[in-house]
Amino acid sequence: MLKKKKLFSLITPIAAASILLAACGTGSETSGNDSGDGTTKLVGGTEATFAPFESMDDNGNIVGIDVDVLDAISEEMGFEYELKNVGWEPVFSQITTGELDFGAAGITITDERKETYDFTDPYFEATLMIVVPEDNTDITSIEDLKGKKVSVQINSTSHVAAQKVLGQTNPDILAYENQPIAYQEVINGTADAAIGDNTVIMEYLKNNPDAPIKVIEDESFEKEYYGLMVKKGNEEVLKLLNDGIKKIKENGKLAEITGQEIE
Repeated sequence: MLKKKKLFSLITPIAAASILLAACGTGSETSGNDSGDGTTKLVGGTEATFAPFESMDDNGNIVGIDVDVLDAISEEMGFEYELKNVGWEPVFSQITTGELDFGAAGITITDERKETYDFTDPYFEATLMIVVPEDNTDITSIEDLKGKKVSVQINSTSHVAAQKVLGQTNPDILAYENQPIAYQEVINGTADAAIGDNTVIMEYLKNNPDAPIKVIEDESFEKEYYGLMVKKGNEEVLKLLNDGIKKIKENGKLAEITGQEIE
């Protein structure tokens, strides 16, 4: 069973500003900041509509699998962290500018992203699925999406998958900030289908059992692996996170959190 924990309270604006100034003062790459008692404190970013990996609870805390993974890593490695809900695309841009030390948002490790960012070892295996109206009989595979309107999360692997079938600049690809909006567009009839991550789609259906949609699996979708993302060349933070992932793989905590065994 997947565990969910509450994250530490959000930092105050003054604390956030001091952390940001400290990070910027070290140069173009962040490598963690001193919390005041000699403990390293990292600032991470996420997009908290990606349940079960990250979402907001009733008290305004970010919760989910990624939070549980970070809790376990930080406990093993003895550092503190703060996770900010900044949005999907800002995670990437704020790592580039040095405002964030890392990203944790169910981010798939891809060769294209590795040109700009560094990734930890993988901590979760996923694949893509197709969402269609429950009464649809025309779409049984990704090839059937040709000529259809397809909603996706912008600049995600689902976006890339749609572009491979429909074309790089096809206006029938409707790109949104998060996956729940993409699914809602199918329900609304704006899109004929959506593409998204399997675990996230199944969580959405669990939380919205009356949603008039169904899922289509396609074996042509390759396995994907999520990793924590840092600015390219930020070896200190990357090593800290990687060492933590290695430890929670070895002690079984990662498998307990995710329900998966990842090499």
